[in-house]
Order: sequence, then C-alpha cells, then structure tokens
Amino acid sequence: MLETQEYQRILVGIDGSDQAREAFDKALAVAERNKAKIFVAHIIENRLYGNMGYSLVNPDLIQQETDRSKEVLEEYKEYAHSKGIDEVETILAFGSPKTLMAEDLPTAHKTDLIMVGQSGLSAVEKLMMGSVSDYIIRHAPCDVLVVRPEK
Repeated sequence: MLETQEYQRILVGIDGSDQAREAFDKALAVAERNKAKIFVAHIIENRLYGNMGYSLVNPDLIQQETDRSKEVLEEYKEYAHSKGIDEVETILAFGSPKTLMAEDLPTAHKTDLIMVGQSGLSAVEKLMMGSVSDYIIRHAPCDVLVVRPEK
C-alpha cells in the first residue's frame, strides 16, 4: 500500500507566463488539501542586466523591474488569500532562476515540493538556454511537479 505524500512547504516559481499562473493555481489546491504553506518566488535574472553592460543599464530600469515584481508578488498573495490560503510568503530574488529555484530557495525554506509551469521556450531556445524546469527536476532536493498547460 502506498503512503499518501503530504506536502507542508510548497515553492512556486512565477515569471509572468500563463504556465506559471496555472502552476500557482494547482499549488493552491495542493496547499488547501495539505494545509501547507506556499512560497511564491519571482527571480529577476541579473545576467540580463549584466549583458547590457553597466554603462547601458539605467538604475531606474532595475528599480522599476523590482517594484513591478513586488506588485506582482503581492497580487499573487492577495489572490491566494481570496482562495482561503493564508500561509503565503513572497520571495523576490536576483540571480539565476535555475539555481535559485532548484537549490538555494528550497534549501533556505525547507521546501518539500516545488511546482513550476512547463517551459514556454521553443526547441531552439531550450538548446541555447536550457529549460529552467528541466534543471529543477535534475537538481532539486525535493519532489518537483511540472504543470503542463491546459491548452
């Protein structure tokens, strides 16, 4: 007989995509069933700004991105509360989404489940950049659920 897995600390990555929203909705359902806490994380890829070169980077642009990301995280938190999930913590981090979502954040927050949307990358983009969800599956210290788009 298989034991039912109960999750108490769920990390969900959001990036503005429809797939991330679907992953968050499913995470809310899992959290409700398990009375779990949700950590909703948004990672600002700092390589994006590094590739532009410091002379081209406007500090105001970085601040605008940070402020907008905080607003989005707050919207997700309020949405969770509207669905009856009160245990929600937001995380805004700068760095590599792959390593932060697969290694750093799960360890720091003692995550027992990571939920992410399936990559929206094309085959060529995956070849060049690699899929964040693929990396998380291979490197995470806990269970990972990749949510496929419903469309």
